[in-house]
Formats: sequence, C-alpha cells, structure tokens
Amino acid sequence: MRILLDCMGGDNAPEANIRGAIKAIKEINSEIVLIGKEEVIKRKIKEMYNKELEEITDKITIRNSTETIEMEDIPTQAIKQKKDSSMVVGLKMLKQEEGDVFISAGNSGALLTGATLLVGRIKGVDRPAIAPMLPSYKKGLMLLDAGANTNCKPINLLQFAQFANIYLKNIYKIEKPAIGLLNIGTEETKGNDLMKESYKLLKEKAEDYNINFVGNVEGREAFSGEIDAVITDGFTGNIFLKTVEGFGKLVKRSLTESLKKNILSTLACIPALPGIKRFSKTMDYKEYGGALFLGVKKPVVKAHGSSDEYLFYFTLKQAEQFANSKAVEILAQEFEKNQGKS
Repeated sequence: MRILLDCMGGDNAPEANIRGAIKAIKEINSEIVLIGKEEVIKRKIKEMYNKELEEITDKITIRNSTETIEMEDIPTQAIKQKKDSSMVVGLKMLKQEEGDVFISAGNSGALLTGATLLVGRIKGVDRPAIAPMLPSYKKGLMLLDAGANTNCKPINLLQFAQFANIYLKNIYKIEKPAIGLLNIGTEETKGNDLMKESYKLLKEKAEDYNINFVGNVEGREAFSGEIDAVITDGFTGNIFLKTVEGFGKLVKRSLTESLKKNILSTLACIPALPGIKRFSKTMDYKEYGGALFLGVKKPVVKAHGSSDEYLFYFTLKQAEQFANSKAVEILAQEFEKNQGKS
C-alpha cells in the first residue's frame, strides 16, 4: 500500500509532516510518498536528522511539486490555477492509482473542491462531507459535516446520515447506529429552517434507508455514549468540533495544574496516575487522527490544519487502516444500492 502525503499543507509544514511520516513509517506496512518541493523537503530532512532520506528509510520517497495552495487561497481558483501544487499532484496520483489514500492538512475548501473535481464523487452523492471521530462515553462519536459544506440543504444532511449509517455498520460493526440531528433542542419544532426541514426529511426517509434516526440531539447529550453519529451543516459542525477540541485542552491543562499545585496534591495523585493517563489520552483529539472525506470515490483524509508531528503520525496510521478497510468501496456499493428508494 502507498500513502500519499501533502507535505506542504498545514500550519507546521513541512517539518511536522516529515517528522510524522518518519515516526509512522516504523509502525506501518505502507510506503509513504512525500509530495512537495523536493529541494525544501530534502533540506529540512538534512537539518532535522543530519542524514539524507535514503539513510533514514527506503520506505519513504519524494514526489516533486513546485506550487503550494495556501490557506487563504480561493478553493476553486487554487485547484484550477495551481496545477503543480502538492495537493493537486497528490489528488491526481490518487485518481491514477499511484497511491491508495491521500492525506492533506491544507486548505479544507480546496481539498473538498479538488477531491470532487479530480477524484470524483460516488454516484448519487450531492456533496461529500468531512467526518471526524470524536471521543464519547466508552465509544467514539462521528460528526458529519465538520467543515466541508458551510451552506447545506436538507438532502445533504440526509446523505450525511446515510454515509454515517453505512460506514459505522460496515467498518465499526455497529448493528443499528444511533444517528441524531445536532440542534438547540430535542423538540421537532426547534431550530432554524434547515434543521426543521432536515428533521422532517430524515424522519420520512429513515425507514427507506434503514437509518436508526433518534431525532434532535443537543450538544450536551452528544457525548452520552447513546449516540453514534451527529449530523449537521459544515458551519455548525466546524464550530462544534473546535469547541470540543478547545474544551478538551482546557480540561487537560486545568487537571495538570491542579495536580502540580503543591507537593501534597502531587503525591496524592501518584496512585491514580494510570487512570489519569487513560483519561488524558481519551480527551486528546490527536489520538483520533484526521477526518475522513466520505462521498468521494477514493480514500481522502483531512488532517487538522494545526497538526504537529504526533497528529500526522496518528493520521498516517489511521489512513492505512482506512484504506485497508475498503470503506470507500463499501460506501459506494451501499450508497448506490440505496438510490432510487422511495
């Protein structure tokens, strides 16, 4: 298997991308292709490791590209005009089967546009969605959409529910995933026009698509362990995602400071250290890797824009599992099978 990594995308590129790849290559079975400005990548490797790439591993290669899509670039223009950017080169390699999965921490809008235009959508899909897994009580929680589509229609949210349902059933082996609509209240009449209309459509079509739709879910109930996926538009989903990440950091920081407040609290916490470490790991979003792009024909993973080497490391391991699971093929087969149902 070959993993394609956009080495120029992200706030900490290319250093974090490179370090994450070199850390991950020791634990995965795949090859990794670093896509970006070859002279820059080679120079950074020399500076960081005082070695040539060939001296470090023969499982990582470099694919040269001369341009970079920046975070402030307009997505459609960037994909069309920067044809030799690391993102466009990687997506074209994925389409041409020169790799099995593509990862980028770059411009989310450009990645969505590129994946849609260059790789293509699964037949019948209106819009793909970013679908990260978040920590929940004794399980994970899938969020769709986490930022790919800031303006949505009810049909989009229905399809996001289908994505989650098919993915969680076939990959996580959850027999009847509980799927809720993220809203400001549980009542059917709550929310803006999009949420009200989406509720009606999901309720109407749930049986047709064998979706276990549990109705509206408030943010405070999303992590109860009773919900497997929450569906929303990308604007709301992105705010929800980053709020969760920020709160997780606050909890970890506050807990650490409390335990180090004085010698007595430090000594008292020693017997509880294993439990504290498990809790800290659960709250760390880096442990959950990147977010899957569901709805495109090939495996694409969106890494966090602020990814450090550890998050790239986890994302690379996750990407290998994602590609090995044949999730995209299963999603395409099941989604296309469902089309045409009343």
